[in-house]
Amino acid sequence: MENRIKELRKQKNITQENLADALSVTRQTIISLEGGRYNASLQLAYKLAKFFGVKIEDVFIFEEE
Repeated sequence: MENRIKELRKQKNITQENLADALSVTRQTIISLEGGRYNASLQLAYKLAKFFGVKIEDVFIFEEE
């Protein structure tokens, strides 16, 4: 699943480390999410959307196959 985490993070001018700290996850988790190697749990997806002040659908791009 694609996402806009890196784009949203850069808009807020925060580092991967800052975002990881704010969400109580590791920097490696953020790196994996941004690289598309890891899909967020529903709980983490909600935290990301809330942190950026957007809907979950604005963070994650779901393409039906």
